[in-house]
Amino acid sequence: MANKTPTKTKKNDLSPKPWERLPKWLLPFALILVVALIYFISQYAADILLSIYAALMGWSAAHANQWLASSITAQFFYILLFEVFTVGLLYLIFKHYNKSLKSIGLKRPRLKDPLYAIIAYPVYLIIYLIVIGIVTHLIPSFNVSQSQNIGFNSVHGVYQLVLTFISLVILPPIAEEILFRGFLFEGLKKSMPVAYAGILTSAIFAAAHLPEGVSSLFWIGAIDVFILSLVLVYLKQKTKSLIPGMILHAIKNLVAFISLFLLTNR
Repeated sequence: MANKTPTKTKKNDLSPKPWERLPKWLLPFALILVVALIYFISQYAADILLSIYAALMGWSAAHANQWLASSITAQFFYILLFEVFTVGLLYLIFKHYNKSLKSIGLKRPRLKDPLYAIIAYPVYLIIYLIVIGIVTHLIPSFNVSQSQNIGFNSVHGVYQLVLTFISLVILPPIAEEILFRGFLFEGLKKSMPVAYAGILTSAIFAAAHLPEGVSSLFWIGAIDVFILSLVLVYLKQKTKSLIPGMILHAIKNLVAFISLFLLTNR
């Protein structure tokens, strides 16, 4: 009888995972640094590509800056490129370590995923209203009417509405859930309790939204997305999937979109 050749284990299967190569106390700092780098590299790359387009069109610097600042189409492509680069960089990192985005919860949608999101939305809203009530009671001068700079200041017609809808309701929930509740939260869980990982993830997510205020830091928005993130983290931990969180995130942004662009003149 012929001798069977032992099956060789792939070298990559025996290599330590990225988080196993770092001391546990250092892992959170490394993860936050990676998230920050992905965030800024994606922004810079999107800016460069749109600037190249403006140069190819032969526009002056003033014309290009005006187009980038006020064009709905430019804003759409900026957000699209930013989100594509964000997910693309994460994909390359995971591919380098022979891992799949499925390992952080990017799974096939299930019929019950929208139900989780629909149930979670009023929970998020009630918690938000309670927290804002407490904050305004403790800090009477707290500005709950602060405006957010979302980049879509003059939207007219169906075409621009569709681009704005995709830019605000569809694209951010996909990329942000993969980056924050997927990559960051799942990584932080390797070095700390789940509750701490969720709070830290939510704090970083809120900090990323602070600069979005029109005239100052967007504190009301940071509180809003911090609470939203806590609910999103719970959904991720409960369902082991990013899809319910993406749907909840999209519902939240959809409500804002309707309020800003369909119920009022902007």
